[in-house]
Amino acid sequence: QVQLVESGGGSVQAGGSLRLSCAVSGYKYMAWFRQAPGKEREGVAVIVTPGGMKVYADSVKGRFIISQDNAKNTLYLQMNSLKPEDTAMYYCAATRARRSGSLLDGREYTDWGQGTQVTVSS
Repeated sequence: QVQLVESGGGSVQAGGSLRLSCAVSGYKYMAWFRQAPGKEREGVAVIVTPGGMKVYADSVKGRFIISQDNAKNTLYLQMNSLKPEDTAMYYCAATRARRSGSLLDGREYTDWGQGTQVTVSS
């Protein structure tokens, strides 16, 4: 397994923005997941390459944007209008081939980062 590397987490007030980055390349499916204490892991956003199809969880639609910079081998998650309920550890994940489940299901992904903490205060 390949260890992906996230960065960009931190603390922000509600309504603020953060951008997460993940050093990753060569995958067809790349995604961001999050897990808050005591809660199950949640798929946040997915990008499929080539083509750039994007899938978002309902909880972040219209606020978060997933993107990829091929030249920099970097995956991004731009998070706007942050809410306290967005507080979680955020993980980058990727896989070259998927099974038949949802793109937002973590079981579809083979490689993961170590996580970066995002804390949103009210």
